[in-house]
Amino acid sequence: MARSADPAVRRRVAEHPRTRPELLYFLAADTAAEVRKAIATNHGTPRQADLLLAKDRELSVRSAVAKKVARLLPDLSADQAAQIERFTVECLETLARDQASEVRGILSEALKDLPNAPHGVINTLARDVELSVCAPVLQHSPILTEEDLVDIIMKGPVAGAMSAIASRREVSASVADAIARSDDEAAVTALLANPSAQIREETLDRILDQAPQHEPWHAPLVRRPRLPARAVARLASFVADNLLKALQERSDLAPDAARALAEAVRVRVGKAASGQGPGRPLGPVDFGEELAAEEKPAERPSDRAARLNKEGKLTEALLEGSLTEGDRAFVLAGLAELAQIGLPIVDRIIGTHAPRAVTALVWRAGLSMRFARQVQLRIAQIPPKTALNARDGVHYPMTDEEMRWQLEFFGIEAKG
Repeated sequence: MARSADPAVRRRVAEHPRTRPELLYFLAADTAAEVRKAIATNHGTPRQADLLLAKDRELSVRSAVAKKVARLLPDLSADQAAQIERFTVECLETLARDQASEVRGILSEALKDLPNAPHGVINTLARDVELSVCAPVLQHSPILTEEDLVDIIMKGPVAGAMSAIASRREVSASVADAIARSDDEAAVTALLANPSAQIREETLDRILDQAPQHEPWHAPLVRRPRLPARAVARLASFVADNLLKALQERSDLAPDAARALAEAVRVRVGKAASGQGPGRPLGPVDFGEELAAEEKPAERPSDRAARLNKEGKLTEALLEGSLTEGDRAFVLAGLAELAQIGLPIVDRIIGTHAPRAVTALVWRAGLSMRFARQVQLRIAQIPPKTALNARDGVHYPMTDEEMRWQLEFFGIEAKG
């Protein structure tokens, strides 16, 4: 029957559950696709034949092999799965590289939840160019490590892949930080909406720096668990009235966060009453103390900076508020005043769009690396992927000597 000229007869042999393994292997090379497909679906087919069929020229045959694996793996015990892996890992790797996304997708769906799936196969599927293939394992697979996920993010995956990562059951702080740096609006939205995502305060600050221009982030930001006081104050300065109300109605805010919110609302109401409008950002201030100082209408930014510095009020918090408000002229004047250099030189440094030079300028002004990051992004318009980040989340990434060297290019001598 296996040598019959009629493919229908050979197919019956291929389908029969009691056909001997050597005959199934023989029929795996049959000229008729219907026979090879029957071999692919037969659970008695030896692993060597499955590998042969995983490379078959017919899509229907390769799909049948993938579907068989999909049905078998979830029901295997740990010992059985280990045995299957030893014999069929090459077959799985072949299917993971199949030219047809349908075959790779079948495999991805089958392996996405399995704790004992081969790491190499999962990694290949996670880096696939088709979202339908990579998304299931990116969102669900416990096999992918933190290092795998960060590497995938840094290499710029297919559109939609980062949203799948952001929706995982557990998102570590380093993975969340990588997503926040990606400029992917949908992925950051998914990250903020994921209550189990671990988002460091520094990462949250970075997101808040850009949040006024990303309306989809506002609602999930307002609903984030365990919001720090600083984040609450900043949110209250720019979210819409309905979200501000939702923020006020939260009962889980810490006392300092509740005070920050009350003060931010007071300042916002005051600005609305003065005609500046409720939607204009007010800036992340230390409960509004610096904003209590009113600017004289005719006062130039450089004069105001000099006056406030003399009064001891030219603080980082005040400059952050001006940065959020979009008062670029005053931020530059404040940097010039604190750094004790001329405003034209500050303009030249900012105009270079060079991360190291801009960072050195903020260091010279005696301000934090976190603020230097904001100046890079919002004043110098340096792309997030190029901008310098804080070392250990706090410190400047360059030595003092390196930053002095950067400033020497602009004729700035070390402070006496």
